[in-house]
Amino acid sequence: MLRDKRMPGSFAPQTFTALSGLHPNLANLKIIGIVIGKTDAKGFPDRKNIGSERYTLSFTMRDSPTHFVNVTSWGSEHYIRGLSDSFRVGDCLIIENPLVQRKELEREEKFSPATPSNWKLLLSESHSTVSVCTSDKVDSSLLALIHVPVKEPHDYYSLGDIVANGQNLDGRVINVLAAVRAVGEPKCFTTADRRRGQRCEVKLYDETEASFAMLCWDNESILLAQSWTPRETVIFASDLRISFDKFRNCMTATVISKSIITTNPDTPEANILLNFVRKNTENAQDSDFDSYLKESINLNTIVDVYTVKQLKVRALKKDGNADPVYGILYAYMSTLSIDDETTKAVRNRCLGCGYIVNDETKACSTCNKDSLAFPSACPSLDLLVDLTDHTGTLHSCSLAGSTAEETLGCTVNEFLVMTAEHKTALKWQFLLERSKIYFKLVLSPRARGGFRISVLSCKLADPVEASRSLSGQGST
Repeated sequence: MLRDKRMPGSFAPQTFTALSGLHPNLANLKIIGIVIGKTDAKGFPDRKNIGSERYTLSFTMRDSPTHFVNVTSWGSEHYIRGLSDSFRVGDCLIIENPLVQRKELEREEKFSPATPSNWKLLLSESHSTVSVCTSDKVDSSLLALIHVPVKEPHDYYSLGDIVANGQNLDGRVINVLAAVRAVGEPKCFTTADRRRGQRCEVKLYDETEASFAMLCWDNESILLAQSWTPRETVIFASDLRISFDKFRNCMTATVISKSIITTNPDTPEANILLNFVRKNTENAQDSDFDSYLKESINLNTIVDVYTVKQLKVRALKKDGNADPVYGILYAYMSTLSIDDETTKAVRNRCLGCGYIVNDETKACSTCNKDSLAFPSACPSLDLLVDLTDHTGTLHSCSLAGSTAEETLGCTVNEFLVMTAEHKTALKWQFLLERSKIYFKLVLSPRARGGFRISVLSCKLADPVEASRSLSGQGST
């Protein structure tokens, strides 16, 4: 049974059984705890009723720094989906009349979070009750547990360690402490057998690595990731799977059913990383960096369509408003110099802050790291492109970082080994082809025309969509 309403009143600790005191012989069991991990509701064929499905939901709850337990519920689709929708990670729950069972260590912890308890809880649709507590009625010590990692705070790999170990870590499950650099848009897809799925990519960073991809494939981890503020959030992720991505030629991390992610952990190690993040965020306001970190901007929020002429008029208005302008252009690349040997298409960026490293001094002027003493620079595509539509041309627009890789369909390492002929063929796939371009415009007195354009996304446009969007705009 599920109580939809939020529980009123405050709760006396003595009315609940602590997770440390669980035992199968307990009757009329009532437990309070905070949810620290949760998986998606899933359906499985019911062997007893051919043609129907049973649904299950699993989550992990905690009532002290040292005690947490996995909870599983089986039931009808209506019950399980209702239960799943009633709470999220970080909510406090009261569970009444669960069944206490001994945990099958090897089988269950292969797919579920490892817990210190010898027991697990089973929820029955007909006998168990789950209620959600409002945070203002819960003891603050219980709420604070959401910021306590489930593993030892010093038991983690830095991102630099993962990259340095390379494929030796392929397939391993490890802990990671990192800051959130960017959260991508959730993307839906349909598999060959018509199952729907979703994917979200989070870019992490720390003192040792500027950008490292973490992939979320389930709705619960994606919802959690969407709550993170880039460049302000630190996470301790226990039991991430590390893999070598052959397409990108780099290491990546994946959130799996065993993973528990602690947001802004209250540990000395996390506080040191957070201080690093805050220090570097102060220097991260340059628009030249936007396309390098384009995932931090939710493209779904950008809906205004402009022509080139409208943008130029907008930039020239002296209304005292220096806020960035975000929008969409339906235009084509009229200049893309990726096969010109006199044009530098790849630049080295500092792994400490992400800014371009001076090739002569070998030092980062932003965080003052000497790359000879600190081998912390990585190659990044840095292109200047001209964008043209029926009203004019925008010169020297920045197309860089992951946006450039996605646009060209290759990684920077793949680009570096291309022949001149390959680069020329690649260029002509884009020149004079109308694209849908998401951009950011900022005023800059030093730039040509008094403004700078950063490309946030560039994909070939749907002709019908482009025609519909541009109709009525004319050349104004």
